[in-house]
Order: sequence, then structure tokens, then C-alpha cells
Amino acid sequence: MDVKAAPNGVATIEDRILRITGYYGYYPGYSSQKSTSRSSVTRCKPGANCPSSHSSVSRQLSPLSVTEDSSAPILELQSRGSSGVCGHRAERQNRSGDDGTQTHPENSSQENIIKARCLSCASMVLKAIWGLLIILSVSSSWVGTTQIVKITYKNFYCPFFMTWFSTNWNIMFFPVYYSGHLATAQEKQSPMKKFRECSRIFGEDGLTLKLFLKRTAPFSILWTLTNYLYLLALKKLTATDVSALFCCNKAFVFLLSWIVLKDRFMGVRIVAAIMAITGIVMMAYADNFHADSIIGVAFAVGSASTSALYKVLFKMFLGSANFGEAAHFVSTLGFFNLIFISFTPVILYFTKVEHWSSFAALPWGCLCGMAGLWLAFNILVNVGVVLTYPILISIGTVLSVPGNAAVDLLKQEVIFNVVRLAATIIICIGFLLMLLPEEWDEITVRFINSLKEKKSEEHVDDITDPSVHLRSRSRAIGTVSIPLA
Repeated sequence: MDVKAAPNGVATIEDRILRITGYYGYYPGYSSQKSTSRSSVTRCKPGANCPSSHSSVSRQLSPLSVTEDSSAPILELQSRGSSGVCGHRAERQNRSGDDGTQTHPENSSQENIIKARCLSCASMVLKAIWGLLIILSVSSSWVGTTQIVKITYKNFYCPFFMTWFSTNWNIMFFPVYYSGHLATAQEKQSPMKKFRECSRIFGEDGLTLKLFLKRTAPFSILWTLTNYLYLLALKKLTATDVSALFCCNKAFVFLLSWIVLKDRFMGVRIVAAIMAITGIVMMAYADNFHADSIIGVAFAVGSASTSALYKVLFKMFLGSANFGEAAHFVSTLGFFNLIFISFTPVILYFTKVEHWSSFAALPWGCLCGMAGLWLAFNILVNVGVVLTYPILISIGTVLSVPGNAAVDLLKQEVIFNVVRLAATIIICIGFLLMLLPEEWDEITVRFINSLKEKKSEEHVDDITDPSVHLRSRSRAIGTVSIPLA
């Protein structure tokens, strides 16, 4: 039955149905073109040659060069019925060859992006591995220093002499740094040139006698007080308690920075400071406010306070320093200690405050081990900032608390009651809260929003995938799926 041609060019019922349903292979005059293409395609038996098929199909496709992609499914459906249609395959191969030449630059750019991502991932993994090694080294060196001090106290109790002796070892910091520079740097510098370069931490003029006395003296005194009070606390308390109380220095650094340096106020760090103070009080209460316990807690808190004051003043007067400048500064502190503070242990020796029978009777093994581990701790803290994330250094410091606790339990020198254990945990949690970045709330909100967006996208994909699969399946079998409303 013939149907009159409509004004829009739709001549048959089949064309009208395909236009209404939105069939992807439809174009005006589809049915007439389909009938002519059927008459022009030569069918042959499977395995036979088709000499005339290529020319006939090419002639039929030439008027439809604009709609080649839309006519391709029709020819694919026809070739599915028998294997005798050969011409369209050759044309598809030519078109795929042209597409390959166009997509070659895109593939090379994608390969470059993938290589860049692999390199960044490898650097992150390497940095994380270095961080893990630094964490273990920092915590081990600090635990070793604390435990050697406790062992030394059994036969030799001269805390100021031990402090002075270990501080003198800081002189070797810069030589160790320069040795690393010679081993790793491509452009090697002379020792004096490197020394002058690193001395810029004191100013553009470098290290002068005036700056040596003005800048080094207060920091050397604070360094000595920090270590001396720490050693005094180890005489009154266990290594676990002293290392836990010393972790309060992070809270004191925040309070001093907020007051002196006008740093940003953060509520979470105020909570951490309150937790640190609560842990201090609970630590004193753990032994029912015994005299030695209170004095030991006071010494440990004093050591943490002087350490915090040292860090805040360093940031105020000297700012930030790289590894070389830090090595130069610590070595300068060692020289100042050797030159100007050596008279103090001499006075204590002759006043019988810290006295020993002879130098041969000194426990040189323990003293050198303590000083070496203390120097290693200071070097690792500064090296870790260069090789890995700074936050991992702080985590290594707080891990010294469970490390000392494990050693104390093995030596049976501490009995953990509920109050002492709770105080240690509260101080450590406060220390970890101090490590949160300033934009931690914004980062958390962005992270939660990204998770919500991913979940919503996955939900939409789960909904759309069945419909897409149904549509592709219906097209593959030659039917048309008409959506309901």
C-alpha cells in the first residue's frame, strides 16, 4: 500500500515510525534508500569472491557522505545475515586507519600523563618509606637515650656534667652535614664556602662575634636547661612518665606562639593544651602527690616549657632554616657550650655538688652512647624534614612513649595503674591533636563532600547502566525499544 509523501519528506509508514521512535540509524528517505541498497548489494555464497560488491556499495554511500556514521549500522545488519557483503568492511578499515593517524598524538599525550603520574606515585611511595624509617630511627634514638641515662644513674649521678658532655657533641653536626654534601651533591663546595653559605641564618653579614654572643647565648642556655631538667626528671620518675610529660611541649609551643607570635587561634589546639594540662595533673596524682613525684613532674614540665620557648624564639628571631643552616646553628651551640659553659661543671666538681673520684672511674661507654644517640636524634629530626613529611617526625617523638613503656615493663621498673595509663593516653592524644593542620576543618569538609559526590555518581551509574544495556541489546537484535512516557 502506497502512502503519500508528507511535507517533511517522510514517504512511508516505516519512515514515520522510525522518526517518532528516534531510531539512531534513521535519516529522511531511509526506506527508499534501504530498498535501493538492497537491490544493489550482491549476495554470494560463503567463501566466494565478491567482485562487484565493493563498487555498488561505494556508489550507494557516496551521496550520503554526511551521514556515513548513521548508515553504518544498516550495512552491518545486512552483513550479519550473510557473509557475502565485502565492500563496507574495506571502507570501514580505511576510515579506522584515518582515525588512528588522528588519535596518535592523543595517545602519546596520554602516555606522558600516565608516566608523570607514575613518577609522582613513585616519589610519594619513596617519601613514605623514608618517613617510616625516620619514624623508627627517631623513636629508637630517643628511647635509647632515655634508657641509657637511667642505666648510667645506677653508678654515676652528675646530670649537669652529662648535659655539658652531650652538648659538646653538637660540634660534629656540621661536619656530618658537609660529609653528606660531598657524597650527594653534584657541584661540591669547599668547607669554608659552605660554612659562609650556611652562616646566613645569622644575617647577610654571616656569623660575627657580636652575633655569636647575641644570638647564640640565649639559645645555648635554653638548650642546656631543657636537657638538664630532663635528666633531673629521669631521677625522680620513670622513663615512660618523663617522655610522656615532655610531649606537652607541643601544647606550650602553641600557647606561646598564640601569645607572642600572634598565630592563628585554633579551638582544637586549645582542647589539646587542656588535655596536656589534665594529663600533667593526673600524672602527679598517680603517686598520690608524693614529694618525689611532684618534683619529677615539675622538672619534666619545666623541660617541656624551655623546649617550647627555644622553638618560639628561634622562629621569632631566626625564622625558618634549611638543613645546612640548622647544622651550622647546632654546631655553633656546641662551640658556645664548650667555650663559655665549661666553667660550670668545674665549679660543681670543686664544690662537691657533682664529684667523682677520677676520670678513669667515669662510665665513658654510657656517656658516649648517650651523647651519640642524642646527636643522632637531633640529626634525624633535621634530616627527616628534608626527606619526608615533617608530621612524621613528631609522630616518631610521640612513639617514644610506648617504646619506653615496653622497656620499663621488661625491666619491671613501672607498674601501670589506671590513673597513670589514662594520663599517658590523654597527653599522647593531645599531642596528636596538635599535629592537625590549620585548615583541617576545611580539608575535612572537602573530603566528605568528595565522598558524597562519588557515591551519588556511582548511584547514577548503577541506575543508567541497565537502561543502556537494554537499549543496546534491543538494537543488536534489530528491534526498537520505545520508552514509556
